[in-house]
Amino acid sequence: MEKEAGRESAATRLDDPWYDALASGWGELDGTGSFAPAGAPDPVVPQRGHSAADIYLEVQRSEAFQEVRRRYRRFIVPATLAFFVWYLAYVVMAVTAPGLMARPVAGAVNVAMVAGLGQFLTTFLLTGAYARHARLRRDRAALDLRWETQEMTRGAGR
Repeated sequence: MEKEAGRESAATRLDDPWYDALASGWGELDGTGSFAPAGAPDPVVPQRGHSAADIYLEVQRSEAFQEVRRRYRRFIVPATLAFFVWYLAYVVMAVTAPGLMARPVAGAVNVAMVAGLGQFLTTFLLTGAYARHARLRRDRAALDLRWETQEMTRGAGR
């Protein structure tokens, strides 16, 4: 039973445009117990119309897809940089200014504790801001692209 399943998986060719041919065959058995040689899969010949790979590349080059990616980058790059600077500032202050970080704020709570809890708080705030940004600025356009792509690939040869 296992040998049959191994034979089937080794003979199955993926028609996924994102399939990495260079990584295929790593750790996959060829059905005889030895590893299958890694190599490029056979070229996909569409039965009618465009192939799925052509459709995905066409969608990727479209202005609508590029706009979704621009909106994503406009949020992610500044948010990542701001959070990274905030994190590094905390670490640098902890190492270079232990007296400042040990200064009490209220009772046994010191500056380091407040800043450390601030790290958690900003993580949650950033997650919420990302979810809101995605919902308001990208989700509708991405969903439209997804439906359009599925409609186009429905008739493509597989």
